[in-house]
Amino acid sequence: MNKPTNQPTNKQNKQPQELVDTQIFAHVLAHIQQTRQQVFAQVNTALIELYWSVGQTISEKVASQSWGKGVVKQLAAYIAQQDPDIKGFSDKNLWRMKQFYETYQHDTTLAPLVRALPWTHNTIIFSRCKSRAEREYYLILVQNEKLSSRELERQINAAHFERSLSEQPKLSAVLRQSHPTSASIFKDNYTLEFLGLPSSHSESDLQQAIIKNLKTFILELGKDFIFIGEEYRLQVGNQDFYIDLLFFHRGLAALVAFELKIGKFSPQHLGQLDFYLEALDRDVKKPHENPSIGVLLCRDKDDEVVEYALSRNLSPTLVAQYQCQLPDKQLLQAKLHQLLQDLPAQDELDIEQMAEPARRQGEDNE
Repeated sequence: MNKPTNQPTNKQNKQPQELVDTQIFAHVLAHIQQTRQQVFAQVNTALIELYWSVGQTISEKVASQSWGKGVVKQLAAYIAQQDPDIKGFSDKNLWRMKQFYETYQHDTTLAPLVRALPWTHNTIIFSRCKSRAEREYYLILVQNEKLSSRELERQINAAHFERSLSEQPKLSAVLRQSHPTSASIFKDNYTLEFLGLPSSHSESDLQQAIIKNLKTFILELGKDFIFIGEEYRLQVGNQDFYIDLLFFHRGLAALVAFELKIGKFSPQHLGQLDFYLEALDRDVKKPHENPSIGVLLCRDKDDEVVEYALSRNLSPTLVAQYQCQLPDKQLLQAKLHQLLQDLPAQDELDIEQMAEPARRQGEDNE
């Protein structure tokens, strides 16, 4: 009697073929997406070059006193009449192109950066930023963080530039040593106006509001933060402990634990955070990852108390403050101006040099 041979079933044949097809499909899709991005980038560059050229023409004609406001208005009407399908060349936009060109015409450093951004982003930056350093800061920030125009507006409203210069994060010595770039990643003050919290709120209210607005919260934290979980459980001995918020930072290759405090910072808070970091490093951290980082996010803090508490702290931790309203930009600008005035003559720094950490971070991410 002939023994039946073990013939593969159709199902067995189908699975490897499906896997191969899926890989090919993914490759084709990735190629399409990459090409689309390249096309969009080329189109955007061509548009920015066009607006630059138009702005240059208007600027030179106005400078020679041969053109006035009336002529620019006539130009806008002429374009609309001759080719109604062309949009975006109203007299208002034409004057913006002139301003755009005049803002960057002599700046060989920033001129290449503006060509990489969409026109909407450019108009926001050159119309709202008061100094070259501020423009450079947001040009780099948009490229590094891939901000939408709405997100860019929010960061300007939240005085991201002023805060980055006038408020240095309070880091432990261990954190500075184990993660040298941490000073350019973490902030001293986080603006959480988007949570919509009343002045009186609980830690649970704060935590749940962050979870509901997680995308905007990560935008405020900065690039490369990946959310892992809330109330993250740690089991040590026969007891359970819970971290308020746990993230992973790709650039630092480290877990980042956030502990939320709705009151004023107290040194005893660091003991709890140190315990969590020890448990994370022993039981959660993978071998190739760097030591875990702790962030104590408080409603208020005394900087001198924080400095004393962190001076002998043996964990990579920092203490930061949060606020539920947008900061007063004029107050921050005045504070920054005073800070620069108080510098000794031999140590005076140009404000553009103070923005160097943001530039370095951008280079590290390339």
